[in-house]
Amino acid sequence: MPFPAIDPVAFAIGPIVIRWYALAYLAGIALGVGYGMLILKRKSLWAKGTPPMTPDELFDFTFWIVIGIIVGGRLGYVLFYDPLTFAANPAQIIALWDGGMSFHGGAIGLALAMAIYLRRKGANILSGLDLLACCATIGLFLGRVANFINAELYGSVTTMPWGVIFPGAGELPRHPSQLYEGILEGIVLFLVIRYFTHIKLILRQPGTAAGIFCIGYGLSRIFVEFFRLPDSHIGYLAFGWLTMGMVLSVPLVIGGIALVAWAQSHRRHA
Repeated sequence: MPFPAIDPVAFAIGPIVIRWYALAYLAGIALGVGYGMLILKRKSLWAKGTPPMTPDELFDFTFWIVIGIIVGGRLGYVLFYDPLTFAANPAQIIALWDGGMSFHGGAIGLALAMAIYLRRKGANILSGLDLLACCATIGLFLGRVANFINAELYGSVTTMPWGVIFPGAGELPRHPSQLYEGILEGIVLFLVIRYFTHIKLILRQPGTAAGIFCIGYGLSRIFVEFFRLPDSHIGYLAFGWLTMGMVLSVPLVIGGIALVAWAQSHRRHA
């Protein structure tokens, strides 16, 4: 099928251009914070009825969410995907308008911001990471949809009926790998975590939701990497299929399994 006629630019006000990608980031953060506030209000979901912060504190923390995602995402891209180029041109590190963000880096930046904040107020850091796990899938979904609108991060050539002919990628249809990731990392993972938090009440075992998120995201990303083309300046790392995205996701899966195992062995009663 042909690529839908969607302009990556949502609207412009004089010289100021607003892109769907930027709006996806803002909407993901806003909706994620809103959903997180609803979860925090349900004190019965948390161990001993004590969430890691109040809804108002999460709202105030929004600024640090933005900083953690942007700084972590950019530095992650610089270190993981193109260190030599940025070492030769350090000024390009702050050129966010040229693109280049890493989910893994953004996740690290956001987790560190939450850990520092909760440590200062003496709250449970693992519960804070659980809260992030509940909300992050919303931003992931919107971000992948924005990747699709930008016609970037597309997949390899396919004969499947849902293959898309992306502009600038030749005349053959390709896997819409951005949408694969949006469905798996966004919708499916959101529903999985929602089931465990609201039915199985795993927020009463701090660290479990964060571990499930790491496992779910890591496995989803590794799976989609088999269909998604790697960054052109990196290519496949080995075997004609191993990508940097896979390499960065393996520690997430292992860490997630370890975190769930640890949390279940240190269960706290409500």
